[in-house]
Order: sequence, then C-alpha cells, then structure tokens
Amino acid sequence: MRSALYVPPFGELADPHALVAVGRACEDAGYDGLFLWDHMWRPGGPVDDVADVWVALAAVAAATTRLVVGPMVVPLARRRPQKVARESVTLDRLSRGRLVLGVGLGVDTGGELGRLGEETDARARGDALDEAIEVLFALWSGEVVHHHGARFTADAVRFLPRPWQSPRIPVWGAARGESPPRTIRRAARLDGLFPVRTSTAQLASMLELVADARGSLEGFDVAYAGEGAADELEALGVTWRLLALDEGTTADEAVAKARAGPR
Repeated sequence: MRSALYVPPFGELADPHALVAVGRACEDAGYDGLFLWDHMWRPGGPVDDVADVWVALAAVAAATTRLVVGPMVVPLARRRPQKVARESVTLDRLSRGRLVLGVGLGVDTGGELGRLGEETDARARGDALDEAIEVLFALWSGEVVHHHGARFTADAVRFLPRPWQSPRIPVWGAARGESPPRTIRRAARLDGLFPVRTSTAQLASMLELVADARGSLEGFDVAYAGEGAADELEALGVTWRLLALDEGTTADEAVAKARAGPR
C-alpha cells in the first residue's frame, strides 16, 4: 500500500513556496505522493487564501523527482476539457509521468459553484462530467477528434503532444459515502476510486459495485483517507493510504507532518 499526503492549498499553504517545501519533505520522508484539493473559492472556512492547484503542482513536480502528484479532485463540470487536457499533459510531461488526475462533481460548499454562476444540479453536473471525460480521453489520444456533444465541441482537432504516460494519465473518480451507484460505476470505468468522507463499511459496499462492474479489483487503485488498520484496508482493496491535513493547517505544521513520514 502506497502513501500520500492530502493537502488543502489554503491559508499559509496557498503559497506555492510552502507547498514545494511540503513536497520535498514528503519525498525525503518516504511518502509516495502529494495530492492537493482543487477549489476556486472556499468561503466559510478558517482561512481565505486559495492557491491554483495546477500552478502549485507544477512547482512541486519541478522540485521533486519521484513523488506522484495530482489534483483531488478536478470538478470537470466547471472546466473546459480542452483546457484540462493541455494542463494535464503539460504537467504529466514536466513530472515525467508522475501525474494522477482526480475527477468529480465538485461541491457547492458556501456557494462555491452557484455564486460563481456554475451548475449546481448534481445530475446535470454528472452528465457534464461524463461528457468531459469522453472528450478529455479523446484529446489525450493524439488523434483527430470529432465530438459534438450536449455541452462540449471538438471539431476535427488534434492535440499534441500526447501524455508522457501510456496509454494515458491515470484517472481516479471521486465518490462520497452516500454517493449513488452511478457515481461508483463511473469510477469503475476509470483507473481508481477516491472515496471522500467514507467509512470502511461504505467503502466495502462501493468496492463490491466496482468489482461487479469490472470483474475484479485487479489493477484498480483505491486512495483512502479514512481510519482503519493497514491490514484491514489492504484486505478491502485500498492501494493508497492518505494522510489528510485540515483546512487551516500552517506551513510549519504541514512540513512537520510530511517529515514525520507515512503512518
């Protein structure tokens, strides 16, 4: 089971220099990955400052050599897939294949979506997410793309270069403990599951659905930030154990957590 630090880039950690220090400390201490929350605005929390996840991850990738990095998670319904395609391929090549892309519906905590004019209906965001994933995979292929969908268009366009990783950048689908089966089946079509605020009992039910959809959990990543003994989590199918930092964590506290090494 691999290990990663899961960090909200808020407050003092909105400073990319602080995140670079955390990334270097993670790598030195034996962590396998560093994943950052992806938010545009975080009202109502203990801190107000928010970093751009792509710029921050690029800084971390440039300052490390083996650490897997990724946004957890990109709400694709509020993004244009062509922009995410360019950003993700550039970061994948910068890191020489150390990117994992988390995708999900996003949340409207404090009006983060609605007060910026984004879609707030969960079903509509799910439809947009499914179409955006389709377009993203097509653009990553390096082939000419002909897509005319309900929300997105790619009319005879070809994106190069392709990702560093082959056949493509790994993608993990986010889900919550109470997520509907549609969300779990979406993740099952991808490369991994990123369960958020999920108990081990809920995770076990999720992974039953994944195994039914895929035939097995072979080659499927599960990144879990909840509690549980290592042997219990491995038996469930967890492949990544995440140590999640709280909003409002200071830069010094984050570096200290990283230096302490994996649990």
